[in-house]
Amino acid sequence: MKTSRLWKIGPAFTLALALGGCSRPSDHLSFKTEPVSKGALSETVAATGEVSAVVTVTVGSQISGAISRLYVDFNSPVKQGQLLAEIDPRLFEVAQARAAAGLLAADADVEKARVMLLDAQNAALRLAELFKKGLVSGAEAETAASNRAGAAAALRAAEARVAQARADRDAAVTNVSLCKIRSPIDGIVISRNVDVGQTVAASLQSPTLFVIANDLSRMQVLANVDEADVGKVKEGMLASFTVDAFPGEVFKGRIREVRQAPASIQNVVTYAAVVDAPNPERKLRQGMTASISVVTSQRSDALRIPNAALRYRPAGEGAPADKPVVAGAAVAQGAQGAKRPPPKPESAGEPVRPGIRKVVAYRLEGTKPVRVALLVGISDGQRTEVVSGLSEGDQVVLADASASSHRGNRGPL
Repeated sequence: MKTSRLWKIGPAFTLALALGGCSRPSDHLSFKTEPVSKGALSETVAATGEVSAVVTVTVGSQISGAISRLYVDFNSPVKQGQLLAEIDPRLFEVAQARAAAGLLAADADVEKARVMLLDAQNAALRLAELFKKGLVSGAEAETAASNRAGAAAALRAAEARVAQARADRDAAVTNVSLCKIRSPIDGIVISRNVDVGQTVAASLQSPTLFVIANDLSRMQVLANVDEADVGKVKEGMLASFTVDAFPGEVFKGRIREVRQAPASIQNVVTYAAVVDAPNPERKLRQGMTASISVVTSQRSDALRIPNAALRYRPAGEGAPADKPVVAGAAVAQGAQGAKRPPPKPESAGEPVRPGIRKVVAYRLEGTKPVRVALLVGISDGQRTEVVSGLSEGDQVVLADASASSHRGNRGPL
């Protein structure tokens, strides 16, 4: 009878113990950690840009007409003053001849005006002498003096027409010379936009005939730096970039200037940083798209921790690692019903001084993570420099490994 009672109680008691064991939390949590290490660390700014020649000149035409001859083509090396193309000069040569004839006519008018002035002066002198002797009236003497003044004015007008005709002749000569398109610099032709027989019109603006690059052994990259990063980019910093034409090859350069003028595209504001890049093998070409990386800060022997350590928070403490607090979120409700602002994500860090931020991480001591206040500096996107708060070899917590394991294996009891 006693044995039967124990048999009946035994299975129920065993089931209760089993259920109690399932609901009891584990006393030993496991964590994913990594030791604090020392090594090189670089902070970089990424940007995209376009490769171009340092000096590029657009060659146009100041006159309108049909292209009669071409003397250069794409990739032709040219010298300053070299003939590039020629516009049909016949109409301009006719205008030059007409202007020259007009100048000759103006010169003849000047000679005629001089003769008339001399005649008027002689007549005025004769009548003045006769007036003194009382042989002519005063009106006749005054008329002779007026005629002399009129002849002098006519001579000055004829001389002005000579100056005008000479200017017209010089303009016609200039137009004839402008029919010959010459290179303004030494360089290489990278673009030709006209063919023989094509008519160019320069009435409103100068048409583009050629584009000449001064020296393709030196190129520049106009990097579009985001406004959030432009404060870190300074003149003289080293930059490296790649182009799609040569995958795996890294080109080097140095920032010459950071321009003040902003550019806004779809509400994204960028500033142009000019990167000088040597191009001795002529691999870089005009218009290539470059992916630029500028080293803004670097440390040769920095104390480093993974960025994941700055995002980790134990369950129930602060902002969870997988749900960071977003600035401007709804106001949280306190325990007593009073409204309070949501907590700031400590992983972002509060600035202490320029380049240094105050953050929080967790160091593993025994089997428990201990909260540690840190001062951190530069970051390369994967690791962050530790200025104070940790020592080399300290184990920092990256994630709650047991929690992720339980979430993956949890099932119905």
